[in-house]
Amino acid sequence: MADLSHLITQLGQQARAAARTLAGTPPARIDAALHAMADELLAAQPAILNANAADVGAARAAGQTHALVDRLTLDPARLAACAAGLRKVAALPHPVGEVLREWTQPNGLRFAKVRVPLGVIGFIYESRPNVTCDAAGLCLKSGNAVILRGGSEALRSNLAIAGALARGLTRAGLPAAAVQLVPVTDRDTVRLLGEAVNVIDLLIPRGGRGLIETVVKYARVPVIKHYDGICALYVDQAADLAMAEKIAINAKVSRPGVCNAIETLLVHRAVADEFLARAGRALTALGVQLKAEPQALAALTAAGVPAVPATEDDFRTEFLALTLAVKIVDDCSAAIEHIETHSSHHTDTIVTADAVTAEKFVAGIDSAVVLWNASTRFNDGHEFGFGAEIGISTDKLHARGPMGLEELTSYKYIVRGTGQVRG
Repeated sequence: MADLSHLITQLGQQARAAARTLAGTPPARIDAALHAMADELLAAQPAILNANAADVGAARAAGQTHALVDRLTLDPARLAACAAGLRKVAALPHPVGEVLREWTQPNGLRFAKVRVPLGVIGFIYESRPNVTCDAAGLCLKSGNAVILRGGSEALRSNLAIAGALARGLTRAGLPAAAVQLVPVTDRDTVRLLGEAVNVIDLLIPRGGRGLIETVVKYARVPVIKHYDGICALYVDQAADLAMAEKIAINAKVSRPGVCNAIETLLVHRAVADEFLARAGRALTALGVQLKAEPQALAALTAAGVPAVPATEDDFRTEFLALTLAVKIVDDCSAAIEHIETHSSHHTDTIVTADAVTAEKFVAGIDSAVVLWNASTRFNDGHEFGFGAEIGISTDKLHARGPMGLEELTSYKYIVRGTGQVRG
């Protein structure tokens, strides 16, 4: 324990020193470092993919789920996407130094509200080694140092990636300690990061509910959290059913193990028989198990679509698999009531041609992202044009939804005078 405490303290001190350097680094050098990091990532491809193959093999041997193995797996295309993501972040406008507001008081004092880095970000995550690159790039671009703590299942991959990123930083003349990976996955490191007052300015956990609850339990530093992704699709009576079917398939099947995949399908009673017959056949043909409440189960059964009875808990479950809870509702108000009662306030969508109904849904759903006639899979920093994301917050303070560069900054007030004193 003493060794772990010393390790976290040492990483924190190095990160704090690096953050001070980054705060005064010209934007052009930050961008050059991001490109150098991308170059080193590609240069290290054989070593990174070998390390990842070992992680994937161990995960399969341990009987890990298909969804986890998918999140864990890297290949040349995914690694190239990581490098491209760093270059995209480099091309984005720099948030640090942006003047959010300026004004002058009657006494001549000139005020400016200016965007500044948070300082040192602690980032705890599971499974997905590509997130190492996203987090490093966003933190660097926003002037922050970051301490990364990945999951045990991806340790080899993360160490190889972090080594390449550090070489890129050094090549660009920036401190390698701007991006540090905790080289062990002992559970006590999570607690120690959460207790690192005066070192960690913001702690971001990204993973399953167990991880989030552990971080919140121990944290004495500010935490931005993302609980379950219990996302819903509501098919309204005025929906284009072909569009709704396409969106349902994309939102459930394209990557069922991610947080922006739908877990609940709500269908207006007026179109339930027709839609559940066509969409039910398409979804089950793609391997989706439908868990339906009694009315939806009857409609599916009548159409010859295989389904099983749903429990109340199924509508509060993030399956992260090819499983979908299905319910028939009377109208948009009932859909809103169901989502507000059962969802995790992550991402929800409506399919309808009725603009009035759509606006009612958008106004009535208190989720981080609400969509109209689009897949929930668009709740993603890349799709929002953020270059990447460090997480999707279901909190309301200080950030909500996909967290990009702006969400990794704060602000300060700069006041310029000519000798004024207060009377």
